[in-house]
Amino acid sequence: MHSISYRTKSKKTFLLFFIISLGFIVFLSVMLFTAINPREIPSLFTSETSVAKRGSIISADGFHLATTQKLYKAIVNTSFIDPNKMDLFIQLYSIYSNVDPQTVRTLLNKKNGIVVLSYNLNSKQAQSLKNLGFELRRYKVFQEIENPTTHTRITQGLSVIESGEARIYPYGTLLTPVIGYPHKIEEDGYTKIRGVKGVEKRYEDELSSKQDAKQFAPRDVNNYMILNKDSYTKAQTDGLDVKLNIPVVLQIKIENILDKMKEKLNAEHIMIVVMSSKDGRILSLASSNRFLPQNIQKQDYPSLNTWAIEYAFEPGSVIKPLTFTLLLEKHLINPYDMVNGHGGKFQMGRKVITDEHKFDMLSAEDVIVYSSNIGMAQLAQKLTGMDFYEGLSNFGLAHKTNIDLSYEKEGQIPNSSQLSDEIYKATASYGYGMKVTLMQLVNAYNAFNNNGKEVTPVLVNSLIDKFGKVTPIPIDPGKQVVDPTTASMMKKILIKTVMEGTGTKAITPGLEIGGKTGTAHIVESGSYVAKYNTSFVGFANDGKNSYTIGVVVIQPKGEYFAAQTSVPIFKQIIDTMIEEKYLKPNIVQQPSDANNSLHQNH
Repeated sequence: MHSISYRTKSKKTFLLFFIISLGFIVFLSVMLFTAINPREIPSLFTSETSVAKRGSIISADGFHLATTQKLYKAIVNTSFIDPNKMDLFIQLYSIYSNVDPQTVRTLLNKKNGIVVLSYNLNSKQAQSLKNLGFELRRYKVFQEIENPTTHTRITQGLSVIESGEARIYPYGTLLTPVIGYPHKIEEDGYTKIRGVKGVEKRYEDELSSKQDAKQFAPRDVNNYMILNKDSYTKAQTDGLDVKLNIPVVLQIKIENILDKMKEKLNAEHIMIVVMSSKDGRILSLASSNRFLPQNIQKQDYPSLNTWAIEYAFEPGSVIKPLTFTLLLEKHLINPYDMVNGHGGKFQMGRKVITDEHKFDMLSAEDVIVYSSNIGMAQLAQKLTGMDFYEGLSNFGLAHKTNIDLSYEKEGQIPNSSQLSDEIYKATASYGYGMKVTLMQLVNAYNAFNNNGKEVTPVLVNSLIDKFGKVTPIPIDPGKQVVDPTTASMMKKILIKTVMEGTGTKAITPGLEIGGKTGTAHIVESGSYVAKYNTSFVGFANDGKNSYTIGVVVIQPKGEYFAAQTSVPIFKQIIDTMIEEKYLKPNIVQQPSDANNSLHQNH
């Protein structure tokens, strides 16, 4: 009997132990399943991110030439809109967004779930719709829905979120292509801007945003952020603003001059550079061919380049002062040496060199003043090929000026071996057989107006952060490329060229004006054709201010000599700089004199 009772108790004990063990295993399994599977438990915290903005490009006189506008989109989940208040939602959204009610209704009826109601909203529109979202919650337009998995009740309202950024150019084509243009890229569903050309490209690192703002904090039942000791904030760091040396008012007036003269001369293109001779600050870099950065068309493609640094051309006679300077530096000539003009036609080896104006004998300096190819070709023979090459190279030809823009061309000059050849030396002396940019020419001529010093051209004045801290761009102290005595001598010859020679239309009473004209044939399919580029490079000083200025007119029709095309443009630029107080003549013109001057030079 006892044996049977003992076995019965053992069975019951084992059964009880088994049931408890099984229950424990089930409990552990449930706990493990819960731990390793995601659960839709509403978070007690919420976060907000604000994307940092790209910096602006600002003119010297404080106008914003390129700015960034944040874009937003409005999203709603139709499942949470109370069907009885759908019409109220549509009417209110239409009023706040300025979108037609029927358009809103069509979007909402298109699908059940998340719907984007508006794209590309600006910050003002976005804030207005955020306020609307708050009011819609207050009027209980959105209903609670139970999550079938977690059995928690949640509400989703009208969401307005950042979707990207757009680059805005308030002044249209002004200062293009110098400002450049951007393109859009997608980063995690957010549209960002990157510079492609011009200042937008060159200063990409400085303009780009550095750090997005982020807030992480507890939330209330309406999902609004509660800022307390448990919250976390990361500050927004926007890109730096880039301030130029170019003032808007001066740039507008100069661009208007180029537009009118392009039409008058029926030219392909006109470009100019105005640079402070002492420190290289660029006051104007203008082109007659511009574009809208926000709406670039196929026909705009040739205008996207900054031609003053990207278009290399045979310069013609504007090279003569550089050749003459090398001869002076080597003490190979005296300005008063006499040169035979051969009556305007001279045979040198296999080549016949001609002059537009016929001369018998003229002084060496008058070779520059009256732009004699024959005289220059003969004088240049005194230079060795190596001296000629090194001299042109020292002037910065075939080297970048290192202006703060991307894609600058180096140009091209003959090598020392080529320049040892009599004919090559002759043609190079008056600007053929080489290619230079307008910026290189301006930089070379600047030495004549700056005691023989060459400086680095600089577009940007300073970088500015969001707190207003200004970081100036360092100014190049310059390097001596010409002896000061030689530079002074050449300066006087260039002033004489304006007063008596090919540049008389640039004369401005009360100012010191000097410069040299250039008219050069264009090569097409390997041969020179009856098409021309004309140029005038020189300087304008008033005793306190000094500027080096270059003008190039590409393929003018009809009148094609620089004296009739480039020089009048140079003169109009000088007149404009006087109007804007950049230059102050040391005499006061009588009204009748001023009118006569304007009649002569326009």
